[in-house]
Amino acid sequence: MGDTIPSLSRTVYITNQLGLHARAAAKIVKIAQKASAGVWIIINREKADASSILDILTLAAAKDSQITITIDDPSDVDILNAIEEMVKEGFGE
Repeated sequence: MGDTIPSLSRTVYITNQLGLHARAAAKIVKIAQKASAGVWIIINREKADASSILDILTLAAAKDSQITITIDDPSDVDILNAIEEMVKEGFGE
């Protein structure tokens, strides 16, 4: 009974100057495509498939935007953690 179910979503802020632009979106897609189920990015009630660069770009997430990253399958928690860390680190830019 000591097992805990990991949170299926994380809320983070876009920290890099250019926001969630094409190069950053491509990095998210590369990670999200490894998931066994859906990975989503939500901003202002708009939901985008994190495995689609076009979906991500339609969010137009500028610097300081708050986004929520959500996974459909708890077994993809490593994917969620990786995307969260990458966003927090400004996509390495």
